[in-house]
Amino acid sequence: MKAIGVEEFGGPEALRVLELPVPQAGPGEVRMRVHAAAVNPTDVLLRTGGHAVRMPDRRPPFVPGMDAAGVIDQLGPGADDRLAVGQRVVAIVMFAGPHGGAYAERIVVPAASVVPAPEGAGFPAASTLLMNAMTARIALDALAAPAGGTIAVTGAAGAVGGYAVQLAKADGLTVIADAAPHDVDRVRAFGADHVVERGSDVSARIRALVPDGVAGLVDGSMQTTEVVAAVADGRAVAELRGWQGPAERGIRVHPVMVTDGMTDTEGLDKLRRQVEAGVLTLHVADVLPAEEAPKAHRLLEAGGLRGRLVLDFS
Repeated sequence: MKAIGVEEFGGPEALRVLELPVPQAGPGEVRMRVHAAAVNPTDVLLRTGGHAVRMPDRRPPFVPGMDAAGVIDQLGPGADDRLAVGQRVVAIVMFAGPHGGAYAERIVVPAASVVPAPEGAGFPAASTLLMNAMTARIALDALAAPAGGTIAVTGAAGAVGGYAVQLAKADGLTVIADAAPHDVDRVRAFGADHVVERGSDVSARIRALVPDGVAGLVDGSMQTTEVVAAVADGRAVAELRGWQGPAERGIRVHPVMVTDGMTDTEGLDKLRRQVEAGVLTLHVADVLPAEEAPKAHRLLEAGGLRGRLVLDFS
């Protein structure tokens, strides 16, 4: 089968078309014929060697990708009876596992990590859902904001940030979000109650709206120490890139790991249902042939994308 991966860590040019054996679904596993794989920042980290410490026993080639959409073509023994061969599905994929990541024509994943694709969504759009939305869900759960409380989301125009705004609103929270001038309408469309200008002084702008500080903050812009001042004493910050603090005033810092939700089947399926209900919206920046993965990584690293790039394996 065709896959896209790296034999050696490096820049976008390190990504190569590979010919790999077709994997077989083992007990409790599902094999998918991949039609679309979303391109996420964590894929860049794998390509550059940033995840090597998580794969000490693995040998190249390394195949990136944590988000896939396609069709089930094989069920392993004991796979979940809610799934069937021929079913349109989405999956969250652990690239550090024995089968590698989502940039491949066929992937094998635990059945628990597979849920039906949202009705009405094409494969490219469907492939952009699970990793980013589950990250946002875990971040909000870590904040444990009180019912009806006010939280803040930085990086609100991005994939995780946008989902965090939408999920927080579905939870009944008031949301203050940041945005550059050209993204204000986008962030308001996500449902943000208040939009402040992004930047290093975003905490002061949030405090101007909530003088006592917000009940929690999802740091989608990875500003770490710069955003802590926006948070009320004793509340929490959810961090997406591993920062653990310390923070003063009794503020808790929660590094968010999407791996914590990769086999939360009910949680993943709820995200799918929220797409179908219009609570969550899917955003594709562009769809490129799988062979153009180097271009996709260059575009991602250049920044400024709205929505996810998707590789077409159909």
